[in-house]
Parts: sequence; C-alpha cells; structure tokens
Amino acid sequence: MTESSQSQRARLFGMQIDAVTLDQAAQQVLAWSRNDSEEGCRFVVTPNVDHAVMFQRRADLRAAYADAAMVLADGAPLVAVSRMLRRGLPGRVAGSDLAPRLFDLADDARTPLRVFLLGAGPGVADRAAENIHAKWRGVNVCGTYCPPMGFQVDQYQNNLALEAVANASPDVLLIGLGAPKQELWAHRFRPQLGARVALCVGATIDFLAGEKRRSPVWMRRAGLEWTHRLMSEPGRLAKRYAVDALLFPPLVLREWRGLC
Repeated sequence: MTESSQSQRARLFGMQIDAVTLDQAAQQVLAWSRNDSEEGCRFVVTPNVDHAVMFQRRADLRAAYADAAMVLADGAPLVAVSRMLRRGLPGRVAGSDLAPRLFDLADDARTPLRVFLLGAGPGVADRAAENIHAKWRGVNVCGTYCPPMGFQVDQYQNNLALEAVANASPDVLLIGLGAPKQELWAHRFRPQLGARVALCVGATIDFLAGEKRRSPVWMRRAGLEWTHRLMSEPGRLAKRYAVDALLFPPLVLREWRGLC
C-alpha cells in the first residue's frame, strides 16, 4: 500500500485490510481530501466476498490492492471470518455507507467538499448530484460523467473520462464502474486522475440517485444485505453468488488451517 490510515491491518485471504470503523475511514478520507499527495491520487477499495474470490486468481487485482491507500471490508462475511480467526476487524465499512458518512462530515467542515461522480447509467449521476445537493450543503458536486461501455480499452474514450475529472479538479472522485474494473482503472491511471482521493464504491452512485434501493437497516446489521441485492437483481447476481458460495468456504478453510 502506498499510504495507510495509521491503523493496524488484518491479513485475510491475502489482502491487507485496514482495521478501522466507518467513522475512522471517513475521517481519514476527509483529511486526505484536503491535502495533495506527491504520488498522485490516493484510492480506496472496499472488498466483499466476490472481490476476495477474484483476488486469488487475478494478479492485476492484487497489484491494484497493493497500491491502494486504504482497503476496507465491505462484506459482512469478511468481518465474521476475521473475528473467527481473531484478526480483529471492528466492523463492516461499505462503500455505500462511506460516501454518505463522508458527506456528513463535510457538512460540519468550513470548506465545501468538491466531489465528482464517475459511472452509473446515463443520467443517473446527474440525479445523484441533485439529491446530494439537496441533502448535504457542504458538498459541491463539481462534475459527473457517464463513460460508454468498454471506455477503458478505447484510448480516445478513456482520455475523455480522465479529462472530465481533471478539468473539474475534485477533492473526491466517486468511481462507480463495478469490480474489478473500477479498482484496475484507479490503479492504472492514479497519477492522471486529477483528484485527491478516489473511492471505488460500486453501486453507490445508483443508491444516491435513488436508482436502486438499499436493504433495510436491520438486514445490513444482520449481514443480510446480499440477500436483498440478490432478490433485487437475480439475473445479474445469481450466478456470481452461486460461484462465490462454492469458492469462498475453501478460502476460509485455508485461512483456518494457516493458524494450525
């Protein structure tokens, strides 16, 4: 990792995960958003079970994680396994919780937080920006951009996305491209991003726009948000969840055997 949040880390499934609470993570991101880094844009990743499975077979994803400034446990199963193995993650820090908490903190700060929204479907980021401005006075959405599918492998389209962010010069860039695209993109173009911090946060822009609904709070606290997402998007998620259900238990067993 290029930079840490001055926290302890838990090694889990080969990943080095920052052992921080939601508030601690948001405070660190806010602090980073106020200062430039000589190494360019810092970026934050939020692994869940699917990420942990992909991490085992993808060297490019492992390289991206090694370059991340902060790695936060989005998936409740990761937190549960860390406690079972006595590796002490204090709790889940979902990207969809991190962004709103960061915005809450920005409301209490004197300097407005400049945020850019990259990703989601056509018009979704614009609706998210309207909702953000209505709820958080301390947040200024300074730009949005919806790149076309496959933009990252088209030099012209990719440059358009990079220029859109750089021209807006945001403090924080929310990247909602889905995994592992968003993590690989942030890692590859970190020196050119033109933001101080980038958060790889999946469907967060959709949630902020009201395009997708999050699960009830009780389901999140019980670690059951995945069931709500599966019921909401069975066509997209059923196969992925089935594969993860087969591959994740052997990873847990391997971690447990490592303690013996």
